[in-house]
This record gives sequence, structure tokens and C-alpha cells, in this order.
Amino acid sequence: MDRAAWDRLWQGYQRFYKVAIPGPVSDLTWARLHDPAEPMAAMLAWRSARAVGLVHWIFHRSTWTEGRYCYLQDLYVDPDLRGGGVGRALIAHVRAEAEAAGCSRLYWLTHESNAEAMVLYDKVAERSGFVQYRVVL
Repeated sequence: MDRAAWDRLWQGYQRFYKVAIPGPVSDLTWARLHDPAEPMAAMLAWRSARAVGLVHWIFHRSTWTEGRYCYLQDLYVDPDLRGGGVGRALIAHVRAEAEAAGCSRLYWLTHESNAEAMVLYDKVAERSGFVQYRVVL
């Protein structure tokens, strides 16, 4: 995977969600994505020589099933290409990876204000009805 292409999309993802992930955390994420011992992976979508989308996913165990779950943690597509199938293709890629790994579930979260993405998500998955709560530590 190309670090410069990933960085550009990763920065776009952060701007979209109005967050600033510290550089050392991004460096650690990059290293984890390339460490075979880590349960995380990534893929970039390309149009010609330009990376236009990214996806990160994490495999983990569950108390509800024998099989692992696959959490699609980050999905980002260049704004000028949204609605053109890149996001759908990235989700399909992660689904195929999860199925190949024997996972029993693929899931993800999105912000309630991300209406544009939810149009796609409602076509390729079903809403769980769960509401996320968190404590920042």
C-alpha cells in the first residue's frame, strides 16, 4: 500500500469527521496495518494512478458466536467520486475478506449526520437498532 496515497485519504477522512488524529497514532496505525500479527487490514481503491478511497477493518472475537466478527472501522471516498460505486466496492471487498476469514458478522458505525453514506448503507446492510455509548479514557 502506498503511504502517501493512504495519508492523503486518511487526512480527508479526518477532515470529514472534524477530528485530528495525532501523527504518532497515524504512524502506529500504518505499522499495524502492515503487521501480519495484527488483526487489522486496509485497502485502497484506485482510479488510474490516483487512490480514491480507503477502508480499514478489524477482526475480533465475540461472545455471541463461535465465529469472529469483522468491524469495518473506517471508510472514505474522495468527495468528487461519492455515489459512483467506490464505497460499495470497498464494502464488498471487506465482506469477501470477512467471509473468507470465517466471520459470522460484518458491521460498522457511522455518524447520525452522515445521511449521504446511509443511503448506500441501507442498500447493502441492515440497521441493528443499537445505539452506541462511549466513555473516553
